[in-house]
Amino acid sequence: MIETHPWPPFIPDGAKILILGTFPPAINRHAIDFYYPNPINDFWRIMGLIFFGDKMALFDDKAGVFDIARIKAFLTERGIALNDTVRRARRLKGNASDKFLEVVEAVPLHDLLSSMPCCHTITTTGEKAASIIAEITDTKVPRMGEYAEWDSYKIWRMPSTSRAYPMRLEAKAEYYKAMFTSAGILT
Repeated sequence: MIETHPWPPFIPDGAKILILGTFPPAINRHAIDFYYPNPINDFWRIMGLIFFGDKMALFDDKAGVFDIARIKAFLTERGIALNDTVRRARRLKGNASDKFLEVVEAVPLHDLLSSMPCCHTITTTGEKAASIIAEITDTKVPRMGEYAEWDSYKIWRMPSTSRAYPMRLEAKAEYYKAMFTSAGILT
C-alpha cells in the first residue's frame, strides 16, 4: 500500500532553516497530529534540551503528549520550518524503519524552497533523509554533523532522532546545537 504524507509543510514566515525527516510512522504510532508524532521519538526532547534547557519543555504534562501549539509557536519564533523528504512511500515491512521504506515520490524540494526566501540551511534527520536530499541536489551525503554546500544552502546531516539510533539524547542534542549555532538560530 502506498501512503501519502499526512501533513503540509510547516513554514513560518521568515523561516531560515528547513528540517527534513524521512516519513512519519504509521498512524497508530501518532500521539500528536504533527511532525515527529511518535512519543518515543526524541526530536521534541532534543529541541527542548537545546532551546529551553529541559527535554520536556514542549511536553504538556496534563494531556500527556507534546504540545502542538507550544511547538508551533517555538518554531515560528525561531524561524524553523519542517517537512519530510518523502511525499509518498511504501512500507516494505509495515514498520517505521527507514531501512524498509520505499520512496515512491520525494519532496519537491525546489518548489518548497521557492516558498522560503529567507531559508539558507537545510537539515536532514538521519542517513536516509540525507541520501534523498543528496540525490535531489546532486551533492554528496555529508558525514554526520557536517554539511554539503548547494547553491546558497548548507545541507546538514544530523543523527536520527529515533530511539532505535544508538546514541544518547544529550549527544544527539550536541550535534543539533552545533548546527543551530552555525545557522544563526542559536547564539
